[in-house]
Amino acid sequence: MYLKAHHALVDGVSAQRLLQSGLTEDPDRRDLPPPWARQPESARTRPPREERLDLNRAARSALNVLGEAAGLPGALARTVNRGLHEQAAPLSFSAPRSMLNVPITGARRFAAQSWPIERIRRVGKAADATLNDVVLAMCSGALRSYLLGLDALPDSPLIAMVPVSLHVDDHHREGGNAIGVVMCNLGTHLTDPAARLAAISASMTDGKAAMAGMSAVQIMAMSAIGVSPLALAPLLGVQNLLRPPFNLVISNVPGSRSPLYYNGARLDGLYPLSIPVDGQALNITCTSYSDSMAFGLTGCRRSVPHLQRMLGHLDDELLLLESAAGVA
Repeated sequence: MYLKAHHALVDGVSAQRLLQSGLTEDPDRRDLPPPWARQPESARTRPPREERLDLNRAARSALNVLGEAAGLPGALARTVNRGLHEQAAPLSFSAPRSMLNVPITGARRFAAQSWPIERIRRVGKAADATLNDVVLAMCSGALRSYLLGLDALPDSPLIAMVPVSLHVDDHHREGGNAIGVVMCNLGTHLTDPAARLAAISASMTDGKAAMAGMSAVQIMAMSAIGVSPLALAPLLGVQNLLRPPFNLVISNVPGSRSPLYYNGARLDGLYPLSIPVDGQALNITCTSYSDSMAFGLTGCRRSVPHLQRMLGHLDDELLLLESAAGVA
């Protein structure tokens, strides 16, 4: 089954919630409607009290936004300063030119594979890194090997735009976007996989610390500024004159930890297919589900040749990380 939704409606976390709302953890349940079925009127009609609460929340949110806007100039100054000093932040000035940062066509390649999440978790525990750090390190090593094979590895480390979910206690919602970004140094110039993982872990820790001093509104505003050159450069006709704001997007979206079912049929695999854009010819999105971590690689067919080779490089890098961490 292939599901497609516009990013204006849902981010990764919202998409997972929407998907899970149409499935169940009960393998014996048989009354689930198809995903495209309209909800009964009674399910879509909310009591007036809930609507009044939503209006009150909206009013409070508007007042909070006005208050937080006063802090935006300071947040921008700090973000720009970190970017100029090549520190992790929602804004980067250090991404090198690469074969991934070119105009793209409409043709796509897609490659996907999953690995046991416990293998990735063991590496993180042994190396004092997060699960997401190890996922990024797998991508870093795979990109290094892939680009070396094409004689296209930049001397400077690639910079990944890593989305960070800002969804807090709003599990009643199944839509919308609430994302900040960290520009992560992937350490692709380093030959040692352990050194790459350490560099990534330090970069992500630093980036999250930078966001800790900002509100959610300020984080989203700074993140929008960090991504905006992708849209502005083509409009101004300067995309070939400027460095890319980052080299690719690597996203990791947590999914259900339990197996899910649809009228008795078990969901065996869940592979994310995301969006390359002009100037960003490759996107890597990962999704955890049950006991596995699935990697979905989407690339421009012309600009990213032999994309399927990346799957072998990902597998090789996980083996190298296990060996370096002493958990092979």
